[in-house]
Parts: sequence; structure tokens; C-alpha cells
Amino acid sequence: MIETNRPAAAPAEDEPDLLRDQFRQLLRYRRLLGAGIGIGLLGGVYLGVSTADTYVATADVVLRAPTDDPFNPSLAPDKAINIGSERQVALSSSTANEAAKKLGVSASGFAALRSGLQVTNPPQSMVLRFTYTASSPKEAAKRANAMTEAYLLKRQEALDVTRDKMVKGYQDQRDPVAKQLDELVKQINSMPAGPGRDAAYSSKTDLQSKVNTLNSNIAKLQALDMSPGRVTSAATAPPGADGPGIVMSLALGAAVGLALGLLAAWVRLVFDPAPRSEGDVARALRAPVLGYLPRDRTGGGPLLAAGEADPRLAEEYRSVAFRLAYDARFADRRRLLVVAPRGSSETAAAVAVNLGASFAETGKDVLLIEADLRTPVLASQLPTDAGGRPRWSQTPGSPKAGGRHADSEWPDGRQLVVDAGESGSFDLIPGERARNVPRALTSARATRLISEADSPNSTVVVLAPPVLSYADALALVDRVDGVLVVCDPRAVHRSDLSRIRELISGAGGTVLGAVLHAPLPGEKRGRGKGKGATAPSPAPAPSPAAPQPLTRDAAEPEQHIPGDGTDTVALRTVRMGRR
Repeated sequence: MIETNRPAAAPAEDEPDLLRDQFRQLLRYRRLLGAGIGIGLLGGVYLGVSTADTYVATADVVLRAPTDDPFNPSLAPDKAINIGSERQVALSSSTANEAAKKLGVSASGFAALRSGLQVTNPPQSMVLRFTYTASSPKEAAKRANAMTEAYLLKRQEALDVTRDKMVKGYQDQRDPVAKQLDELVKQINSMPAGPGRDAAYSSKTDLQSKVNTLNSNIAKLQALDMSPGRVTSAATAPPGADGPGIVMSLALGAAVGLALGLLAAWVRLVFDPAPRSEGDVARALRAPVLGYLPRDRTGGGPLLAAGEADPRLAEEYRSVAFRLAYDARFADRRRLLVVAPRGSSETAAAVAVNLGASFAETGKDVLLIEADLRTPVLASQLPTDAGGRPRWSQTPGSPKAGGRHADSEWPDGRQLVVDAGESGSFDLIPGERARNVPRALTSARATRLISEADSPNSTVVVLAPPVLSYADALALVDRVDGVLVVCDPRAVHRSDLSRIRELISGAGGTVLGAVLHAPLPGEKRGRGKGKGATAPSPAPAPSPAAPQPLTRDAAEPEQHIPGDGTDTVALRTVRMGRR
């Protein structure tokens, strides 16, 4: 827990804590995770069904290079054979045509015959592995063997053609030389002895050497072992289908889908402008998170949490008040400004009221000031009674308890007592619509009212409109100093929180902390109120003329005069209004 009696700073977290926090934030996007797993399971079902009747047969062929001495260790087969080229020959249409003739495959099934074949070369070997995939085990083995035999036959034919061409080339060179040699022999037989016959014998020797060399080359080519290779492993019918099975396919699909869902959730988390955790809120405000209000199960329960059937909410308010009480910055002046970032101030009003009740429960004299002069509602929603302690806000010209207002400017001295049940009571300065809100908030009477916190054992809690919607809160910051931000982390952006901190610091105040809460009933994340919720219609602006006193006899039946003693109701039946 972050100590609140020290200056706020960005909380230091070690790497395991950050990883755990990020993983917890990924689990927030359950729809993306569920969608990823669903897509993975569908893919697994498709894989299991599509490979359920798939059978694979394999045959291995060892290639040989033509040689006259297969036991010569100096012969390197990998130098004489290009294994990549041989693989392409095995996959060629000529090989498939030869196999189609043996299998009796028609022209319409030729493409399917070629598509089922796959030829690979195991590393560091002269082996070609023929893998054939078919819909039945016997057909797979039959076609794999046929493709192997067709390849060896085509390779044998290619080697024979090459040898025949070379033999024919040597013969074409030998025949003219042999003919010339025969003619020279006839001339020598008819020539007399002498130098001419000796020269003819020398030419005969040269021609005979050439003929012998060409005959030797032809003999070597005809003596070569032209075997293209041999089948080391013939294809046999596979005992089972090649697919992983429906169970394994579903497991693989679920794993891949979960990975896709986590990736999508991570991308969504990276681009999510909302705070992802309490740590993000604390880092943006540079202040601790003092509490997280539990979700209200009653659909917008009482404004005062005391006496609720579920005591968690009241205990959370007490915990926030306890942490504030032990914060040295708040204990010095005991002035607290409660604001929301933007939108509705409903939860901020509940926090201000319940903090006032919690401070009153500790025996302090609490004054709650409703500085929201645009939509004031606390007087009509709290169990109040006219009156109050004479020392509270009794400025010259202010009315006595139960008297008439001195003028129409706020604050006008009217003061109510809020009955908080077992927590005790505290005073309320209700807000009223003003023609010039900034002037009313910065008036000398408002400043004197807030300075009541300087009295011994006194605490002042001020409720202001949303700080990013109006500048009213900033006009009070220098008088209050300590600010408490109340927000829904899923409905506010981190940039909004940073801007609030900058505005409050620039106005001379300090953010003491934040209170987080869940979305209000009827509201959507990041959109404020739902479709069915309607904002209260603003009351008409006050008339420039001095207001006439309104008595109960002159009031119409549907009108209500706040503070006349008739608005005290049972604590458990008071509901929060939409601000």
C-alpha cells in the first residue's frame, strides 16, 4: 500500500509485478480472447475433418551416377549429380505422364495425380523421398510406387540418350579417320621402298593412334554402368490416416486461437487510451489511488452509504477518509476539494457526502460546501434540517437560523444540518444557481466560508463540477489545496488525468489521490449515460430582481422549499439523482 503521509510519487514496481499486471489487463478483453479461441476451434474442426480421410505413402530412391568402377573411392556422386535438378525432374509433367500411363489415369485426373506428389531430399544424402497423399491407403501406396518407377525410367532413358549421343559423336569422328587409314594402307602396299614409303608409314602410325583413341572412348562409354538408382524403400499402404485426429486438432486449434486472442488483446491494450490499472491512474496523477468503490448492486443506491444492507461501500468510504486523515498534506489544512474529470458528478457528490459523514463519525466538525452552482441537488437529496452551529458561515448580513436570506448571492448564509444516522451529523452549505458562477466562487464570502477549516477540529469538504468541463474547480484550488479526483478508469483517458494534474498544479493545488468506481447503472463505458437516461432539465436562471419570500401557504402543491424541515426522509430510501 502506498503511504499517503509522504509526497506522492510514481509507484515503483518491479518487473514481475508489471508482468502480472499486464497479464491481468489482457484478461479484461474476454470477448477478444473468446473470439480467438472460437476461431481456433473452428480451424481445428476443419483440420480434423479435412485430414480424417487422408493417407500418406512414402518411397525412397538412392540415385547413382554412371561409372565404370563403382568401387572407386575417388568418385564423388554428389559432384556428378545435381540433386536439386533431379528433384525438379521427379516433379515434372513428363514423369507424371509416364506414371499416368501405368496407372491408367485419364487426362481429367492428371492434375490431381500431380498435386498429390511431394518429393524431398533428406540432408547430406543422395536420396529422393517420394511422398504421395491420397484418400485411401492402397491408392497412396500404388501411386507412390508408380511415380518412383516412372522417375527411374525417365532417368534411365535420359542417361541412355546421353550415352548414345556421345558414342555417335565418337563414331562420327572415327569413321573418316578409319577410311583415310584404309586408303593410306592401300597406297603403302603399292609404293616401292624408299623415303616416300617411310613417310607414308609415319602417317599411318598417326592415323592408327587416333582411331585407337576414339575406339577406346567408345568402348568406355559402352562399358559404363548406366543404372539411374535403386529403390531402397518401396511404398506400402499406411496403417492409419495422416491427420492429427479430431482431439489433437481441437487442442491445436484452441492453442493457436488463444495465442491469436492474446495478440489481439495485447494490440487492443496498447492502443487503449483508458488507464489499464490502478498503477496507470497513480502514474498519470502522480498520486496514490485511495480506494476503489465496489459496484452498487441496488442500481444507484442511497447518496449516504451508512445503513446500507451491504456494508462494503460504507467501509470503503471510511478507508478513504482514514487514508486522507493520515496524509500530512491534508492534515495541515483539512480542506478537501472533490471533483470528477468530466461528465456526471453523481459519484463525486456521493464521495463528498460520505467523506463528510466519515469525518463526522470521528468527532470532527464537518462542513460540506456544494460549490456546484450549475446543477445543485444535495439539499433535495439529503436528510436535512434548517439550522446549524452559529459559528459556521455567519457573516455580517447573513440570516439567523430559520430567517430570511439577506440577498440572492451565493453563499447567502443558508445552512442545513445533514443527519448521517449512526455517523452523526454535519453541516451543508447548499448550492444555488448564480448568474455569475466565477464571481460567486471567488467572492470574499466564499473564501471566508472555506477558511472555516482553520478552526480547531474542523474539516471542510467542497464539491465542485467536473474539472475538465468547467473552470469552477480551478477557481477554488488555491483556497483548498488538496484535491480528490473521483473517476471511472474505463471512462477516462490517461491524457485526461495528466491534464487534470497539470491544471491543478498550475493553479497552486495538490492532487491528494484518486477514488475509482465502476460504471454507473445505465451508463456505457466511455459514453456517459445510456440511451434511457436523461439529464435533469436546468432550472430557470434567477430573476435580476430581488426574490420574493416564499411561504408554504403560497407555494403550489408540487413545489418544495429546501431547508424548511420537510425534506428529512428515511436514510435508506434516498436515491442519487442524475447530475
